[in-house]
Amino acid sequence: MKRVGFIGWRGMVGSVLMERMTDENDFGRMESFFFSTSQSGDSAPKVKNAFEKLLPAMELKELSKMDILVSCQGGEYTSEIFPQLRAQGWSGVWIDAASTLRMKDDSVIVLDPVNRNLIQESMARGVKNFVGGNCTVSLLLIALHGLFKENLVEWVSSMTYQAASGAGAKNMIELLDQMKSVGTTFAANPAASALELEKKMTTLMSSSEFPKTNFGHPLALNVLPWIDSEMPSGQSKEEWKAQVEANKILQTKTTVPIDGTCVRVGALRCHSQGLTIKLKKSAHLSTLEELLGNANPWVKLVANTKAETLKELTPAAVSGKLSVPIGRLRQMTLGDTYFNAFTLGDQLLWGAAEPLRCVLLQTLA
Repeated sequence: MKRVGFIGWRGMVGSVLMERMTDENDFGRMESFFFSTSQSGDSAPKVKNAFEKLLPAMELKELSKMDILVSCQGGEYTSEIFPQLRAQGWSGVWIDAASTLRMKDDSVIVLDPVNRNLIQESMARGVKNFVGGNCTVSLLLIALHGLFKENLVEWVSSMTYQAASGAGAKNMIELLDQMKSVGTTFAANPAASALELEKKMTTLMSSSEFPKTNFGHPLALNVLPWIDSEMPSGQSKEEWKAQVEANKILQTKTTVPIDGTCVRVGALRCHSQGLTIKLKKSAHLSTLEELLGNANPWVKLVANTKAETLKELTPAAVSGKLSVPIGRLRQMTLGDTYFNAFTLGDQLLWGAAEPLRCVLLQTLA
């Protein structure tokens, strides 16, 4: 059995990965070693074939004993530890959730089943660095897989509605704290009119007492139309990732433009995207429905009706599920090659943990 080391397994993505691997009995296929930056020597998770104690995550000697390392620890850890491991001659497989290595020439962004063939070919060529993609990009490609497979897409404009948990556990909790503050203010003024309540809430959100240490701004009762750092293009880095990462995953010969606006919204979990899709040629709606619905086992086509949309195409309906629904599919008034769609998925599953799990299993095959 191969020796697999896990770093960052207690964070949000790492916890979901551990849960999925436990549910699918994956640990029986490897010897597992759990690393910690602060609690080495403590008891490790009790999974099959696991070493009983936590190992030091900053100790290169222990890390280099592994055949495979899976990191959900974050970009700073990758930037510090990964180059040191490679410099000292470690030749194992590095699987990473962080964005640090995504655009490196010697790394493959993994998104099974969209680029399963590329992953397998890369392994056969001796590639050792495999990185999970940006969550919204991964969910977009799973949803539109059928159209990209047929080379039908000229460009995509994606307007995202990204959940608080995409920014991390502290941000998710901060949103709940903000909601609690809003609820407390409402409970203290139950007889106020709607306009009076709106004024009180606006004053509350502007006050120094409103919890906003992590987001820096109110998210409850609000939206934040900027995610990540500023780019010279005027895009946020989250918007920039869409085109560069998607085209690397798809291995396109000619770049498919993908751009839009990324917005943080008050959902707890699951990222949503409103899409304008420009096709290279006109196609009947029923053809697109067939291509999209049959592209992979995870995409789920939702009928473009009010009832089905509100039942199936919301974060509340999708949270914790592996399915990636796509709906609101219709031809737009812009022309016969323009189509509208809305898609979403659990960004902690196919947006983060599941691609790592899939590539790990392939390295064990």
